[in-house]
Amino acid sequence: MPTPFEAALSNAQSLAHLGQLVHQNAVDHGFWEGGVEARNKGEMLALIHSEVSEVLEAVRKGNPPDSHTPELTGEAAEMADITIRVLDYCHAFGIDLGHAIAVKHAYNVGRPHKHGKKF
Repeated sequence: MPTPFEAALSNAQSLAHLGQLVHQNAVDHGFWEGGVEARNKGEMLALIHSEVSEVLEAVRKGNPPDSHTPELTGEAAEMADITIRVLDYCHAFGIDLGHAIAVKHAYNVGRPHKHGKKF
C-alpha cells in the first residue's frame, strides 16, 4: 500500500495531464499567440486574482447557479476557473504543480497547530 505522499505523487501525474489539456485548449483558443514569451505573468496572476474575487461575489450573492454552466453553483464554477487558470499557467511555465502540492502538503502535515499562530 502506498504512503499518502506516494499516492499524492501518483495523483500529480493526473494533474499534469489535466494541465496539458487545459493549456492546449487555451492555445487552441488563441490565448497563447506568440508563445510563452508573449504572455505577461503579472497580467496572468491578476486574472487568477479576479477569479478569486468572482468566487467571493458568488458567495456574497447566496451562491446561485452559474450563468454559463447552471448545473454548477457560482462558487463551484469560479473555483474551477481559478484552477483552470492556475493549471494553464503552470503547464506553460514548466511548473510541476502536482509535485509542488504533494511536497507542500507533506511539509504542512508536520507543522504545529495553526502553524504556531493565534489564527
